[in-house]
Amino acid sequence: MSAPSDKERSFELALKELEARVQKLEGGELELDQALKFFEEGVALVRECHERLDAADARIVALSQGPAGIVETPIANPETD
Repeated sequence: MSAPSDKERSFELALKELEARVQKLEGGELELDQALKFFEEGVALVRECHERLDAADARIVALSQGPAGIVETPIANPETD
């Protein structure tokens, strides 16, 4: 079975794969070529996660817009309330 493509992979799976690569890189046990490969894959995963977060943000903005524009609701801050 092949690995899921970027379009099929969920945000959570991409993040988990990124975390696994970071853990391997931080372990310091990889040879240079393998470390560079993991780093390159990690950069691609960061970009993928960022794109998915941007898309989610755009959906939230679109869903929260009222007739007069964005309706902002202040979030309670327990430290100041």
